[in-house]
Amino acid sequence: MTRTRRLITATRQDITPFILGIHYAGRFPSVSKSYALEVDGEVEGVITYGKPASSTLRTGIAGANMASHVLELNRLCLRGNTKNDASWLVASSLKALAGDHIIVSYADTHQGHMGTVYQAANFLYTGLSAKRTDWALRGKEHLHGQTIADEFRGQPNRAKLMREKYGDDFYLKPRSRKHRYVFLTGSRTFKREALSSLNYAVQAYPERD
Repeated sequence: MTRTRRLITATRQDITPFILGIHYAGRFPSVSKSYALEVDGEVEGVITYGKPASSTLRTGIAGANMASHVLELNRLCLRGNTKNDASWLVASSLKALAGDHIIVSYADTHQGHMGTVYQAANFLYTGLSAKRTDWALRGKEHLHGQTIADEFRGQPNRAKLMREKYGDDFYLKPRSRKHRYVFLTGSRTFKREALSSLNYAVQAYPERD
């Protein structure tokens, strides 16, 4: 049976059930642009792009001069697992983005992700993220580290406040490393300058053991 796929600009109403109800992170990222995969009139998947919350990430990819061009592909979520739908959504949304951008996205090793969909879309692979730790609470390990940190957002010495409130239940846990992928959009001149500015070496795609 023939399926008719169409890319549409997604509303918050479109993306909410996917981000909060299906995606493993279970929380909203910063969203600047969002698109949906519509199949035969029904929304089957969503993809979102946003400005990375971390200034270190924005400048770390390609330096301070390129920081304003950095966007993160921060959510990709589909209702089913129909072959080629994910890669179609990624490729189509990249074409729909207007302007000069350095798109960065991550595949979480803890979720068993390798970034196959990004490889299919010809992203550049730039290795694994650095080893870091996240905030955690015993008995609430399902919560994202940033969700825990948000409890005392804007207050100084947040770690101290967490320890005072939760005692030994508050701790630091190793963050799972992520495969980092980069895609360049825009003019040939921009893409050439951005590629030469990357702070990470382009590597061969990782493969499953």
